[in-house]
Amino acid sequence: METPAAAAPAGSLFPSFLLLACGTLVAALLGAAHRLGLFYQLLHKVDKASVRHGGENVAAVLRAHGVRFIFTLVGGHISPLLVACEKLGIRVVDTRHEVTAVFAADAMARLSGTVGVAAVTAGPGLTNTVTAVKNAQMAQSPILLLGGAASTLLQNRGALQAVDQLSLFRPLCKFCVSVRRVRDIVPTLRAAMAAAQSGTPGPVFVELPVDVLYPYFMVQKEMVPAKPPKGLVGRVVSWYLENYLANLFAGAWEPQPEGPLPLDIPQASPQQVQRCVEILSRAKRPLMVLGSQALLTPTSADKLRAAVETLGVPCFLGGMARGLLGRNHPLHIRENRSAALKKADVIVLAGTVCDFRLSYGRVLSHSSKIIIVNRNREEMLLNSDIFWKPQEAVQGDVGSFVLKLVEGLQGQTWAPDWVEELREADRQKEQTFREKAAMPVAQHLNPVQVLQLVEETLPDNSILVVDGGDFVGTAAHLVWCLFGDGAFGYSLIEFDTFVRHKIPVMALVGNDAGWTQISREQVPSLGSNVACGLAYTDYHKAAMGLGARGLLLSRENEDQVVKVLHDAQQQCRDGHPVVVNILIGRTDFRDGSIAV
Repeated sequence: METPAAAAPAGSLFPSFLLLACGTLVAALLGAAHRLGLFYQLLHKVDKASVRHGGENVAAVLRAHGVRFIFTLVGGHISPLLVACEKLGIRVVDTRHEVTAVFAADAMARLSGTVGVAAVTAGPGLTNTVTAVKNAQMAQSPILLLGGAASTLLQNRGALQAVDQLSLFRPLCKFCVSVRRVRDIVPTLRAAMAAAQSGTPGPVFVELPVDVLYPYFMVQKEMVPAKPPKGLVGRVVSWYLENYLANLFAGAWEPQPEGPLPLDIPQASPQQVQRCVEILSRAKRPLMVLGSQALLTPTSADKLRAAVETLGVPCFLGGMARGLLGRNHPLHIRENRSAALKKADVIVLAGTVCDFRLSYGRVLSHSSKIIIVNRNREEMLLNSDIFWKPQEAVQGDVGSFVLKLVEGLQGQTWAPDWVEELREADRQKEQTFREKAAMPVAQHLNPVQVLQLVEETLPDNSILVVDGGDFVGTAAHLVWCLFGDGAFGYSLIEFDTFVRHKIPVMALVGNDAGWTQISREQVPSLGSNVACGLAYTDYHKAAMGLGARGLLLSRENEDQVVKVLHDAQQQCRDGHPVVVNILIGRTDFRDGSIAV
């Protein structure tokens, strides 16, 4: 029979509970001290007399990274950073809608090779940018979105325009951070700028709460009661708020490095390059498809163009690679891409992915040897498990890879009959379009004819932007970018922006009074044109009301198309934004018809 253990005296448990309670209290106090930065404040003081503000830190980092423009729609949350940017010589371009500010930052990134920057206010200001941020993500454009936010102390407490912005942008951005103290602005922005350009470029988002942007005295006025409260609880709250404020500004103005951090750009290995050199050297009918990634830094457009010319492989250009070889380069093939890809024995997909534009890879011949290079491994292998297989898949910078490929193939030439075969197919397709341009229309203008005349008058250094459906689809065969009348409704108000900032934009609006690209499928299949009809609106007069120049092209002056286009270009050269409203018939490239 076992002897029961003697029960421990109740008094002997008290020291253990006391020790546990004391430990818990100490841990809580240390945690509070850490959150309030009490230890940091012992070594880094707060300059309570300073009138400096966090917006100055933002502007300093942007200037150190070579940023020349910031696009915005103003809001009280972000006013300090806009004022600071203006003082440092960064041009502040204010738009009429937040989505336009981000689209403009995207364009700046694509054209300059640097990070495009947009700043918008909290809540609806940020939610308005989602479409443009997603567009930048898909286009792999390095943009920095700066977003205002409610005070750090009031977040999740029902403050004005306070929403969970980080959760909204995490799926869209490579880097998504909220700055909690003024001293963190500089290192956070440096990290964000590097993240935007490293690996596969893309958008990054930095949230800047209002209390890290405004000066100490203004934040203190809003946060700390003017009169000391009475009672123990009041004094504890006051002590907490004072230390919270001190932690916000402790070390805020101490010198920090502001310049760019090193970028992480993947490169093809020498072994991969050599294998690709050997594959291409044995090709009889090589073909290259260049996409936007080919134009990313560090390789300049001039170096890439020279490399492509030296390589001597016929190529299709897509995305930001359009225009790389000029207007009529013998290596640039524009038409019949699917047929050319079927005939090629070696295909180099340089920054191009097998998505819908390449029919998910189905246009690639199974007998072709395919080399694909891309910074993003997931995109590089898209649909390779279903419709196509790469002979060599290279994760690395596209422009650098092309330069190394050319170096390895020095002296290599290919039979000219392959290029000539492709160019002859181009000429036949262009003849088809000339025939369509000559077709009579019952009313308005033949859009194909108009676009051919546009192409003939375009200066070689034009920068072209596209938004639309049917009219732009027509233009894709001739020139590159224009407005459809439906799409123009989104952007019309920005002609006020162009006028105020003296930006000489020329918009050609193909006005066929409808969402024709949708109507063409909807009416035959569903028997209704509901929601597809628009009017032959006087868009040129609306632009004139915003201070821009407006011109009309219609059946009445169809013999003056070239003159009107030249006049529009001259007005742009004089610094005026111009809208040319072109009344056109509707096209259907499936059967070659042109209707009213």
